[in-house]
Amino acid sequence: MKRRSTGPDGLVIVDKPAGFTSHDVVAKMRGMAGTRRVGHAGTLDPMATGVLVLGVEKATKLLGHLALTEKEYVGTVRLGQTTVTDDAEGEITASADASGVSRADIDAGIARLTGAIMQVPSKVSAIKVDGKRSYSRVREGEEFELAARPVTVSSFVVYDVREETAEDGTAVLDLLVSVVCSSGTYIRALARDLGAGLGVGGHLTALRRTRVGPYGLDRARTLDEHQESLTVLPIAEAAAAAFPRWDVDEKQARLLANGVRLAAPGLAASGPTAVFGPDGRLLALVEDAAGKAKSLAVFA
Repeated sequence: MKRRSTGPDGLVIVDKPAGFTSHDVVAKMRGMAGTRRVGHAGTLDPMATGVLVLGVEKATKLLGHLALTEKEYVGTVRLGQTTVTDDAEGEITASADASGVSRADIDAGIARLTGAIMQVPSKVSAIKVDGKRSYSRVREGEEFELAARPVTVSSFVVYDVREETAEDGTAVLDLLVSVVCSSGTYIRALARDLGAGLGVGGHLTALRRTRVGPYGLDRARTLDEHQESLTVLPIAEAAAAAFPRWDVDEKQARLLANGVRLAAPGLAASGPTAVFGPDGRLLALVEDAAGKAKSLAVFA
């Protein structure tokens, strides 16, 4: 007989440390929560730190929908050097003197990468190409191209420009930036494309995710803090914070639990809506389908 898990049920907001993969964090959380049913809403590269949203038990059903929400980052872009990974973890493949790049040039380059754009993801990424991870193909020396994808960069701001000298003697510029963007946007690719557009190359040297949807650093705790006292955001509270809310009565709750598509003319035009019963329990995530509520995930 399968043993029933006694783990908590909700979201855990982690301030991921540098050097950990998202899978490393999930593995640690499985031990802390006492369950294997743990997942994350959007990967962070090992170099990056900051907000990583984990789902435990039933809350794993929320993750695919949370992953589609807006994200916010702060980071450092180095102009004057290109790397194989588009960040500081990769080998430098080209260097160019960036001392002649003006602030006006930088601002113009930033403007071209703001708004609805087409972005080619970094090749050293988890994107699958014919069923195989892109980074695996790079490691094996394969030659291939990734297709550009639509992303939205709502805000791309440069707060500071610092003149530096790289280890190889190249005059580089380090830009302290913040980015607010849609799911699927690669900040490494923004750094790469900014440098390429300015003719000197570029890569990301530091990155910290400060927000995923409604969950910011103010709600995140380190792994050590969670180890000492695991903080779980209850699933109902998590859904209420992330999605529009629809409260139903007992009869509607029963119908919804039985798979009936309820008439729901007031649902959000796009994206999920969280449905709550009269006792405040999260019942489901639904979306509008011709004026009726189509279930995306059922929790009751």
